[in-house]
This record gives sequence, C-alpha cells and structure tokens, in this order.
Amino acid sequence: MRPVSESLTDALCTRCGLCCDGSLLADVELSGAAEITRVRVLGLRVDDDSEEPLMLLPCSGLKGTRCTVYEHRPKVCRSFECGLLTSARRGKVSVAQALVHIDDARSRIMRVKRLLDQAGGYDRSLPLLEATAEALSATGHPALEAEVTGLDALLQRVFLARGR
Repeated sequence: MRPVSESLTDALCTRCGLCCDGSLLADVELSGAAEITRVRVLGLRVDDDSEEPLMLLPCSGLKGTRCTVYEHRPKVCRSFECGLLTSARRGKVSVAQALVHIDDARSRIMRVKRLLDQAGGYDRSLPLLEATAEALSATGHPALEAEVTGLDALLQRVFLARGR
C-alpha cells in the first residue's frame, strides 16, 4: 500500500514518463519567445519549421521516467494530465490498477522497440509511432504492425482517454 501523503503524480507520473518519451505524444506546444529560449537553453529540441513553436519528443530532459528539467519545464508540461491520471484523480481507477496499465504499456513499448531493432533499427530521436510508421512502410513487418496496433489502442483508450 502506498503512503497516504504520496501524491498521484509521485505514484504514477514518475513511474510512467510516456507523455515525455515519445510514446504517447510527438511534440509539445511552446508559448512564446521566452519559453522557446528557455527550452533551448535547457538543451531541449525545438522544431523551428512548424507553424507554431514545438518542443520535439522524445524529450532529452527525460532520464528513465523522470524529468531532469522539472522546475523549468514548458507551460503545457506543467498542465498536462493524461487520461489515466485523470481517471485516478476521479477515483475511476485505483493507483494499483493504474500501475498495471503503466506496466502493460511499457511492456508493449519494449516489444515494439525490440521488433523495430529486428527490422533493421530505427531513429530513436523520433516519436515511437512515427518511427514505427517509417519501419512499416519500408518493411511491412506483420508482427510489428500487430504489436503497434495493440499498443496504439491501449494508449488511445487508457492514456489519451479516447474511445471510452
């Protein structure tokens, strides 16, 4: 059992990191020149070619499942809550159930990455689904396609709260 004083973000977010590692999202919107400068100073990647300024994911400030730039993270990172965290806050899912979902997602992600390596490797600077799409267009790997389809369904349903 978790200590009562442990916050949900401590219990879940610091054990997950999917919103930062390129598995769940591809980029983060930045708000204004000062934030763009701060993100660059932190050594994080910014897409200058997009219409709106974006920080690219996977975030280089993520080490394991923890943010190394937490106190200086972009505004949208401060306010983002995935569907799983929201469900836990509302009592729709327990912390124990949420951790099972996180473990399931991380296991599926590892299987996708192993299949990507078997298919000839991939660009780890790309968001996972983008890297997978590139690999599938080049190889048409059926096992990879099946695994990423299951992963995407889980991410959409549990972490992005779509299709409920």
